[in-house]
Amino acid sequence: MSSISSGLGRKSKYSELSSLSSKEIKKYKNVVLLVIDGLGYEYIRKKDSFLTKNIRTKITSVFPPTTASAITTFMTGTAPQEHAYTGWYMHLKELGTVATILPFCPRLGGPTFTNSKIKVKDILEVKCFTEQIKVSSYVIQPQKIVNSAFSKANSKKAKRISYTTFNGLSRQIKKVIKSHHQKKYIYAYWPGLDSIGHHYGLSSRKAERHFKGLNQRLIPLVKSLENTGTILIITGDHGQVETPEEKSINLDDHPKLKECLTLPFCGDARTIYGYVHPAKAKQFEDYVKHKLSKFCWLYRSEDLIKKNYFGKFDLNPKLFDRIGDYTLILKENYVFKDALLKHKREFHIGNHGGLSKEELFVPLIVFGSEK
Repeated sequence: MSSISSGLGRKSKYSELSSLSSKEIKKYKNVVLLVIDGLGYEYIRKKDSFLTKNIRTKITSVFPPTTASAITTFMTGTAPQEHAYTGWYMHLKELGTVATILPFCPRLGGPTFTNSKIKVKDILEVKCFTEQIKVSSYVIQPQKIVNSAFSKANSKKAKRISYTTFNGLSRQIKKVIKSHHQKKYIYAYWPGLDSIGHHYGLSSRKAERHFKGLNQRLIPLVKSLENTGTILIITGDHGQVETPEEKSINLDDHPKLKECLTLPFCGDARTIYGYVHPAKAKQFEDYVKHKLSKFCWLYRSEDLIKKNYFGKFDLNPKLFDRIGDYTLILKENYVFKDALLKHKREFHIGNHGGLSKEELFVPLIVFGSEK
């Protein structure tokens, strides 16, 4: 995002990618960023595909490498240290609840916070990327999320455009490029691969068919952008690991650990934030060290901030509230599973949020065609 920002005329404080310089981006009239949710480098590098043949390099996602954190980075140009979106489930002290943050509702479900006149800007206090740059901007998203509170808040000064199929997404990109001859920034998002990976695993036949279809549909899109002065940048927000049921650790099976918590676990299944009663801190630490060390690493959350896990520069004061007292990062392909009272948590085969190479690395794929 630093390379793109600087290439569009707004210098970023973050370092650019050496493999994608702002000088390269400046050459183009149309800058298109296509984010394919769940597209990990380790997943795609083993494929015999059009996309694989055009990988320029691998890059890291943010920490934690999960949709809520990474997509917020794409849409604000800032690291989690600044935007403080730290996982799918987040403790919002200002609302006194644990939220499912992108749908912008309580974890238990029910009406969105917007029904109570709470705005995303009350929770996410950084400017969106399209507000920061001074070129015509477009945000192309699935119909079901394009008008969500999160999407609206993070596409200010941009035109929001919806689609229902990948062919529809391609048509919208081409339509925007042809709409006028001034410089443009186009952010496009495809969620299908990640969704299939969650439910069936990325090694499944469904995922394989989906990826092949995606790959085939991108070939004519890339060809159609030739001689239009367009650079098409394709990447993912994170990769995935597959988890069999026996690698799932259920909090209900560990009552001595559960009694230490003052809130439900937050974060994701692979990086978890624990809010621990001060009188139970030693019990919590001892339990994890002696009973769960095979499955996870234990950190004091503030130590991860000091080590810049969440990024650099301005420290959002809300970050401390949103990462709890302790962070558990799951090893190998283990996941932690918990559920609220009378609320069953769905089991996912594909998971992300941990620090394996499968989750953390994403491909940088670039197609450029100067006019």
